[in-house]
Amino acid sequence: MPDAELPIDATALRARVAAAVLPPPIVEFWQRAHVRLMPDATRTVLRPFELAYPQDYSSEPGDRVRAIVDRVIGLDDAAVTQALAYMKELLDARHRNVLGTLERRAAEIIAIAPQAARLEVDRRLLIGGMFLQEYAFEAAALFNPSIVPAPRQEGAPDGGMRFICALRGIGEGHVSSITFRTGDWDGVAQVTIDSPARLAASPRIDAQDEDGNALRLHFDGVQDVSEAVLFPLTAAQARGLEDLRLVQFAQDDGSICYHGTFTAFDGVTGRTQMLSTRDFRRFDMRTLTGRVAVNKGMALFPRKVGGRYAMIGRQDNENIWLMRSDSLWHWDEAEKIVCPQYVWEFVQMGNCGSPIEIDEGWLLMTHGVGPVRNYTIGAVLLDRDDPSRVLARANLPLLRPGPEQRDGYVPNVVYSCGSLALGRRLLVPYGIADNFASFVTCDLDPLLAHMG
Repeated sequence: MPDAELPIDATALRARVAAAVLPPPIVEFWQRAHVRLMPDATRTVLRPFELAYPQDYSSEPGDRVRAIVDRVIGLDDAAVTQALAYMKELLDARHRNVLGTLERRAAEIIAIAPQAARLEVDRRLLIGGMFLQEYAFEAAALFNPSIVPAPRQEGAPDGGMRFICALRGIGEGHVSSITFRTGDWDGVAQVTIDSPARLAASPRIDAQDEDGNALRLHFDGVQDVSEAVLFPLTAAQARGLEDLRLVQFAQDDGSICYHGTFTAFDGVTGRTQMLSTRDFRRFDMRTLTGRVAVNKGMALFPRKVGGRYAMIGRQDNENIWLMRSDSLWHWDEAEKIVCPQYVWEFVQMGNCGSPIEIDEGWLLMTHGVGPVRNYTIGAVLLDRDDPSRVLARANLPLLRPGPEQRDGYVPNVVYSCGSLALGRRLLVPYGIADNFASFVTCDLDPLLAHMG
């Protein structure tokens, strides 16, 4: 600001600020993987297209849908054939089983417009196309990743592992979807991302409760995890599925599954929902209930602790809380365990994914928000048997936006939704400026040495 707007001792203030020594970024133990996951506008899915008249121009629900169906019914055969040929040209090269998708959408429309029930197949397909849209789910941004070991490890590098990375994609209307990538980590510093599948797939709903709080989904014919895209399917999810914190979970019987909490946003209210899968082809989604199942950023521990499920949360938008429950779906208990202590976390703290079990306890990567809404990444170490006990915490950011990582849709942000440990190495995927994603790795020992 100009000197005239500063207090009378502006010269002295400027001198003190100029003489201040900023702590250097703690980068000496990080190794950058030099991999970037960037938005890709060529990857699209077919999703429902909803239409209705404005309230003052509508006589009853579904009247605009029925009007469009009547227009299709009134077409001559040549016009129907021409319209189908145009849809084929648009869609065949970018989507699998287009005819099946059109037929399923037509069946949904017939429930609203029963006059279409006895139409020949070509008109039904055209009706289905009238109420679908091609949606570029990651055209604007691809960020806030979490990472887990892949269910199958065939082809993993020696000493390393295959992984699945879940990311938040942003498309038209700033609507968030969940998309996936696969890759290899050599267990040291080399990260390789597989090229995503050329085609992306929409899920089929196998079951849904009356309120849309529980869904069972599957993907037809998907061979590559990167084909699967989870986009808003219910009213509660209408404006997006945000920031999936995915974790590999060890069940009581020793079997492995994957759970992930995410925020379902309807444009006004955010609800915490949980995604569960074993194979990344079939998914269950369920809204969490209970007094403390609120706010963004809940992250499940990778196993029960003391015989109970445990979760990290941010119930008050400021501090880190520990939650415990006997039910995976219902949460009533929470206690505050970490509060802002340093300038870089004064505004807000939260987790950067699920706690990671290491020899020393539970390593919890955190985020802190400080001056000018600068998001940085830190860490705390929690006791293995009693995670409410904080054994150590970073007093400086471990990862913060550098000159090459400040610019984007939301400047000055680095953020992760989950990391991965292998032996004494840590792999951290992170989003940059709510725009794209990258990776760093490090040894655990120097990282822990920075935590007092």
